[in-house]
Amino acid sequence: MADWIKRLKNNIRTVVQVIFAALTNGYAEGFRYGKIYQGNLKTACVPGLNCYSCPGALGSCPIGALQVILASPAYKFSFYVTGLLVAFGVILGRLICGWLCPFGLFQDLLYKVPFAKKIKNLPGHKYLRYLKYIILTVFVILLPMVAVDIIGQGIPWFCKVICPSGTLMGGWTLALLNPSLSEKLGWLFTWKSFLLILIIVLSISSYRPFCKYLCPLGAIYGFFNPVSFYRFEINKNKCINCQACQQACPIEIPVYSKPNSMECIRCGRCKKVCPNQAIFVPISKKNGCLKNI
Repeated sequence: MADWIKRLKNNIRTVVQVIFAALTNGYAEGFRYGKIYQGNLKTACVPGLNCYSCPGALGSCPIGALQVILASPAYKFSFYVTGLLVAFGVILGRLICGWLCPFGLFQDLLYKVPFAKKIKNLPGHKYLRYLKYIILTVFVILLPMVAVDIIGQGIPWFCKVICPSGTLMGGWTLALLNPSLSEKLGWLFTWKSFLLILIIVLSISSYRPFCKYLCPLGAIYGFFNPVSFYRFEINKNKCINCQACQQACPIEIPVYSKPNSMECIRCGRCKKVCPNQAIFVPISKKNGCLKNI
């Protein structure tokens, strides 16, 4: 019993990821009939990158919802979607990427595939990490607003031409479950399938390449890392600058000096390996002292 509890504790992040993915993609009838759920729950946005078109999806993706608003001829701003993104970011920051995003779980599982030399970051990581901010600016915000048709209707460009989560959870799944739909797929589906396959191959050898280099949702949440309720702090009296945290970090962040880097997904590996428990999460103040976990 003790060994079971220990294994569960050591894999708690994976357990949470699996449970959350199952809860947000639990529409069994969609998988049975190859149809998309369109009930009332679809009006709510889930925090992670979770494709609206997945047969099992019970909620909407915040990036997809944001693009639909920006591309609309009638509405160019949504207090609801923007408010949710800000609320998610302020409360959790990129903890969402590390613990609640289904496509993040998919990449984590791929990285566990044994037959490959493992590297943390791709060559050029220092510069590639800025690509997600370009994608956020151009494909999520500018193009849906600017590239419009004669009636002013834009297109959710990121979802249409890039998003590998949509291809995996929506495109590939619907094509397998709905033969009539698969007959209508064209060059765009082929292009997005190529991107997804490339990310799958890279994810087997490199840790979460989509999250680090391409995900606009991670870019948004990253802005909140330094100020979110869930953030890391360093006890300077305990830290010995051994750099064990950086060595354990799958993104090689120097946590001892930059505990709230915009790239950090809060996986918690740094906290586990710290020999002096110098990394902590401040929760509240009581009698002038920090309570932490």
